[in-house]
Amino acid sequence: MKFGLLMPHFGEEAGPTKLLRGAELAETYGFDSLWVRDHLVFEPHGELEKPNAAFYEALTSLTAIGAVTDRIQLGTGSLIPFRHPLHTALTVATMTQMFGPRVILGFGAGTFDHEFEAIGMGHADRVELVRSNAAILKRVFSERDVDYEDENYRFSGVNVDPKPPGPVPFYYCGGTPRSARLAVEFCDGWMPGRITLKTIGERIAAMSALVESSGRSLPVVGVIPPTSIAGDHDRALDDLNIGGLLKWANERGKWWVKPPSGRFETAEDLEGSLIAGSPDEVIAEVRKFQAVGVDHLVFDLRLRFDRWFESIELLGAHVLPELRGV
Repeated sequence: MKFGLLMPHFGEEAGPTKLLRGAELAETYGFDSLWVRDHLVFEPHGELEKPNAAFYEALTSLTAIGAVTDRIQLGTGSLIPFRHPLHTALTVATMTQMFGPRVILGFGAGTFDHEFEAIGMGHADRVELVRSNAAILKRVFSERDVDYEDENYRFSGVNVDPKPPGPVPFYYCGGTPRSARLAVEFCDGWMPGRITLKTIGERIAAMSALVESSGRSLPVVGVIPPTSIAGDHDRALDDLNIGGLLKWANERGKWWVKPPSGRFETAEDLEGSLIAGSPDEVIAEVRKFQAVGVDHLVFDLRLRFDRWFESIELLGAHVLPELRGV
């Protein structure tokens, strides 16, 4: 199992010091990956974030992180398809030339209509935009004089040079049943964000059945659970908006596997969509993800970006070694 961190490139704690020093510290502790999210017109999520709209652009942030690290993988969880894929291709190819083949491109269809409406793409089928990006990036990263046409993009004789020196994995990010099916269809990985353990288990079972019938390999399974770690249980749970998380789950988690009552009513009902506790408790929670088949877990510390370095040190010094049997 691999372990990563979502980086503090958004909200009131965002800034170069935490971003770059945190990346260096994470690599020192042996984390496998560092991840960013993506927005064009950022609106903080009330149940998880304070109302601060600061947002450092995703690929620019990853480029800076790549410049101060040597080996750690750099992922987008997820990149939203409001960029032209040729622009994305040129940017990512340049990144890989600067710091090696360390990029994982996670793409998602996006949640907010206003971001696409702001650039005149409000009419677009965003899932099909993801599919177009996957096809175009694969071709221009490996072929020359590429001709391409679909309902979204059309071009001919295009070259992206220099090309990435190694593979650039493409993940589908999202928690719906369709996102898991699409990951099996044309992606290297599937990576939902906030999602319950029971839902992950159901999605992995469905993907396993699909690969058995299609002959494809099971995609890498990742997840990005919100995480709060502290030296003791009570401090880890300080100020956590459990009520807000339950409200979100009932209003927007319509694709999640429901508890027996049919509604999310307790913190236990959210199992997997939040990791909170002491290092020992976090270890126990992560092992549950291992048991259902997760390959790559990215700790989303946005709830504790104010304790960013402390959280990295607790995870790096106490959690990762135990999980890896070091």
